[in-house]
Amino acid sequence: MNKITFIGAGSTVFAKNVLGDCMLTPSLQEFELALFDIDEQRLKDSESMLLNLKATTGSGCTVKAYQDRKEALRGAKYVINAIQVGGYDPCTITDFEIPKKYGLRQTIADTLGIGGIFRNLRTIPVMLDFARDIQEVCPDAWFLNYTNPMAVLTNAMNTYGGVKTVGLCHSVQVCMPHLFKSLGIDTTGVQTKIAGINHMAWLLECTRDGVDLYPEIKRLAAEKQKEKHKDMVRYELMFRFGYYVTESSEHNAEYHPYFIKKNYPELIEQLNIPLDEYPRRCINQIERWKTMREELVGDKNLEHKRSNEYASYMLHAMETNEPFKIGGNVMNTGLITNLPKEACVEVPCLVDSSGITPTYVGDLPPQLAALNRTNINTQLLTLEAAITRKKEHIYHAALLDPHTSAELSIDEIVAMCDELIEAHGDWLPKYV
Repeated sequence: MNKITFIGAGSTVFAKNVLGDCMLTPSLQEFELALFDIDEQRLKDSESMLLNLKATTGSGCTVKAYQDRKEALRGAKYVINAIQVGGYDPCTITDFEIPKKYGLRQTIADTLGIGGIFRNLRTIPVMLDFARDIQEVCPDAWFLNYTNPMAVLTNAMNTYGGVKTVGLCHSVQVCMPHLFKSLGIDTTGVQTKIAGINHMAWLLECTRDGVDLYPEIKRLAAEKQKEKHKDMVRYELMFRFGYYVTESSEHNAEYHPYFIKKNYPELIEQLNIPLDEYPRRCINQIERWKTMREELVGDKNLEHKRSNEYASYMLHAMETNEPFKIGGNVMNTGLITNLPKEACVEVPCLVDSSGITPTYVGDLPPQLAALNRTNINTQLLTLEAAITRKKEHIYHAALLDPHTSAELSIDEIVAMCDELIEAHGDWLPKYV
């Protein structure tokens, strides 16, 4: 029997979406859904939920939870990754509270910025442990990575893990629909082209019947920007740099040096920037799980409708040779010609029985490539730090981060990194 292994299966809601989708996919009915998580209770919860779903859907998939990660991976054809190393308490709290002592404020801290750097540093060693297991027990498996920070982790698995890895993010899928809904534009017949890096890919083209829709988008956006709304940072970037970016305003507020500034505190209110947004979400999710757990785990009549998550559509395409197009995170093998070849980029990809084939994009508009490179600099130095275990590269990554370097002095940045390293303790390997 073929096997789809889900690492981080204790993410019960996400497991329901991704593996529930697989249960509803005809070409995947003979697959075992192998579950693994280090949290035994959450693993049992997800197993119970999926067994309920199997009964209500009549799926031919089998569901099995594993205590041993290597056994969960053994013989897998596909591996889906959705882990979070360190969780909200203690690691997310650390990522926010220590920088705040230095006057560095964040919104999400899971991709770039000082929080993103340290999330990478504690996650990369775990991911490379996965890679060693995969090389031993399922070397031909495709690794579908949903874990942030997407670009660096996907890069690590491809470059140092030797595993066929693609990074998958919701931001490409929802970029145009969310923009058009907020502006009241019909999405029927709209064609788009999106490329860049994860969380900072660009809506390069947006047409209907060959007509460029950007003039209308910008006209309506300029009107909407006169009132407060949730997407003000992205609109501001579009007005200044010409193109709409894929990831949300709360994310992009901390990827650039322009928006969260202690010398310009009025920008927070003016652009509706939600500081400390991710900790609030974590607290709300922890509270909500207390009631949601019974709704998901204890419901014998649980139902599921296929979501828009890429995973099941990709696996179907690979199993049937029916092509499917995704926005995927892959290594830059000449795909975006004015970004570094060492970078992980987000580009349109074709999925079929031959695997995942990225498409050529060429040069991005120069201002967009320049913005991407400011983030790539920190991404590559974070990866260098994780691989070499040299503390100096942690400093380099932070010193080159756009938001961090715009707010703090060199001495402050180095001191903050030292304090974060100490606070993380055993969540990080030893650095010299």
